[in-house]
Amino acid sequence: MTLPAISVTGLTKRFGDKTVVNRVTLSVERGEIAGFLGPNGSGKTTTIRMICGLLEPDGGEGRVLGHDIRSERRAINRKVGYMTQRFSFYEDLTIEENLRFVAGLYGMVPVGRIVRDTLADLGLTARRGQLAGDLSGGWKQRLALAACIMHRPDLLLLDEPTAGVDPKARREFWDEIHRLAADGMTVLVSTHYMDEAERCHRINYISFGHLVAQGTVEEVVRDAGLTTLVLTGTNTPQAARRLAGAPGVEQIAPFGNALHVVGRDAAALRASVERVARETGTRAAPADTSLEDVFIKLMNDGTAA
Repeated sequence: MTLPAISVTGLTKRFGDKTVVNRVTLSVERGEIAGFLGPNGSGKTTTIRMICGLLEPDGGEGRVLGHDIRSERRAINRKVGYMTQRFSFYEDLTIEENLRFVAGLYGMVPVGRIVRDTLADLGLTARRGQLAGDLSGGWKQRLALAACIMHRPDLLLLDEPTAGVDPKARREFWDEIHRLAADGMTVLVSTHYMDEAERCHRINYISFGHLVAQGTVEEVVRDAGLTTLVLTGTNTPQAARRLAGAPGVEQIAPFGNALHVVGRDAAALRASVERVARETGTRAAPADTSLEDVFIKLMNDGTAA
């Protein structure tokens, strides 16, 4: 039986008297793309840094790629590719020079062939002489990914890798991630984009240091226990005002000319929406709950806690 790529239990990290990660238990299977969701300051980056061996946990235990997260951090480092939120390469060096530098850090030989192959794999050959500082966001992202996978890691950790990148570059990036996973690489990626979360095999939601939801997108949406209704018509702005604070109504969100209304108490929600629909001449219909609806609910629950 193949052991998970990541298996941690009770992972905890404190900075002074503040607990940033609180007893997180997480498992990621080999070859899986696992999404890591949560608001800013929720503990995602700290958890990722403990997993890849850059931070030592204050509590908990676990193994990453078969190595103990406390006693074998150096071994984990060499088998992991970690792409940080901030672009961290030399902007006054070319793409090729940056990759040669990274290859030297890992002691890879022969450097020339490895760099050439990496440039070709990521579609960077034609731009190899371009300064990193002159690259657009999408090409900087591609360079960062190339540097992360050049040493052929078994696990790729991506911390909000597509922030500030245009939709076309984001899609191309995710196509590349799925290609890598199909070849056996395990990926843990933090993101704020719901469309990216939906491209993951499984997702994990962390709020204020606590892991509060795990599973496939379908399982997380189902377990949230939300009901969603949509109002359409010319008076949806008036309907939104009347629904604010009504029984069963927890979220109200305009989508073009439609109004999405979400809540956990299905009976109370339907009663409120149907009443307001009659009063405003709008039409109410059931709709599928989105992952974004669940994300907002979990954020609100975390804030209330």
